[in-house]
Amino acid sequence: MDSMEKIFGKTAQMTVLKNLIKNQNEPTYLSGIAEETGLSHSSVSRVIEPLVASGIVQEKPLGKQIRTFQLDMENEATNVIVDFYNKINELIK
Repeated sequence: MDSMEKIFGKTAQMTVLKNLIKNQNEPTYLSGIAEETGLSHSSVSRVIEPLVASGIVQEKPLGKQIRTFQLDMENEATNVIVDFYNKINELIK
C-alpha cells in the first residue's frame, strides 16, 4: 500500500490515476492501463471518463475504436495533482 492508498483508500480511479502519473510522459491505451493495474478494461473505461471530462487526462483517437490517454501536463490541476502525489510519497512512507 502506498501513501495515496493510505490516505484515500484503494479505488479503481486512484489506481488508474497513479498509473497515469507514473507513466506521465507516455501515451497509453485502455488495455495497457488495464494490464498494468490488474483492473478490467470496463473498469478502466468507466473511471477514466471523469478524468478526461475534468481535463486532467487527454484522450486522443487513433482510428475508429482505438484511443490513447495521457496526463495533460499543461493543465494546472494536473500539475497540482502530480506535485501532491510526489510530495505525499516523500512525506509518508
